[in-house]
Amino acid sequence: MTNLRIGHGYDVHRLVEGRPLILGGVTVPYEKGLLGHSDADVLTHAVMDALLGAAGLPDIGNLFPDSDKAFLNISSILLLQRVAEKLAEAKVQVVNIDATLIAQAPKIAPYRLTMRQNIAAALGIAVEQVGVKATTEEHLGFTGDGSGMAAHAVVLVEKE
Repeated sequence: MTNLRIGHGYDVHRLVEGRPLILGGVTVPYEKGLLGHSDADVLTHAVMDALLGAAGLPDIGNLFPDSDKAFLNISSILLLQRVAEKLAEAKVQVVNIDATLIAQAPKIAPYRLTMRQNIAAALGIAVEQVGVKATTEEHLGFTGDGSGMAAHAVVLVEKE
């Protein structure tokens, strides 16, 4: 008998001028970036919350609160490395990650492999265990009108 657990993560950030757009640890050329206390990497945030939820651990808002200046503009990939440490302490191993970025623009195809590599490296898993894809919302809602981006992530983990 195995102890498999599923986790789901969701995150959203507003797009603003004057900030870099960081997705999956990649700085993507774009005229706007995501607003947040950290680097606002919406994709990595969704992955972290999915992993933490599957492991039965507190979410990223609890672990890395936006009221703590230590996390101001911090790399979300660095935070993901800290999540990996918490998973190891809890004896939780990542089986796979499937994440979807929801944004009208920009296109992420040229950066997708690097995003997967960054997430995998932070967690100490194989790139093949990480899926990243994107979709538009056909100009509907806040993601469709370009005022923000969202991401969903589903993960499967195994607890010893």
